[in-house]
Amino acid sequence: MTPLSKRAVLAGAGALAASSALAQAPPATVLPRVVLRTAKGLITLELAADKAPVTCANFLRYVDARRFDGGDFYRALKLVPDPLVGLVQGGIENDPARSFPPIAHESTKTTGLSHKDGAISMARYAPGTATSEFFICVGDILSLDADPTQPGDNEGFAVFGGVVDGMETVRAILVSPVSATAGDGAMKGQMLEPKVAIQSASRTPPPGGQ
Repeated sequence: MTPLSKRAVLAGAGALAASSALAQAPPATVLPRVVLRTAKGLITLELAADKAPVTCANFLRYVDARRFDGGDFYRALKLVPDPLVGLVQGGIENDPARSFPPIAHESTKTTGLSHKDGAISMARYAPGTATSEFFICVGDILSLDADPTQPGDNEGFAVFGGVVDGMETVRAILVSPVSATAGDGAMKGQMLEPKVAIQSASRTPPPGGQ
């Protein structure tokens, strides 16, 4: 075999091996997406079902059962006015007729997710009490992540995805008018008046129509 033909055989074998490896590679994970149609505009979410499967399955259960349709965004917490940092909270306001049972808490220490700009996370009382209510971060609010070095309830909140389109809608909700008197305790002065309706929540095909 001449040196040239040997090189050609080796090159061909290498290409065949690479092709075989590509053929055996697992397909890329296609993450579910949900569109919230609100009175202020659309918000498209991508759910981290690969990292927070319990929380994502819970959220999709509400979406598929049309439980969020007719819900609303009802809270706007402004932590820093300039640059604008805060969160908007929505859902069905714990309506017992529309709520599913609470789910296990998926800590950010376990999922590796974080409360960064656009993150969607579950509202809760004690860990393991989250049901239907969720919030979206405007700006980074890393203090909401789990922090084992802190005393008391240091489990944080369960991030399960983020906004991929429509942050302008989220910001518009955050700067919407609030009531000076509505809300209990620390939430007084954070309740939207009027509330921003969630007209519908539905799955959307992933990019590329896969």
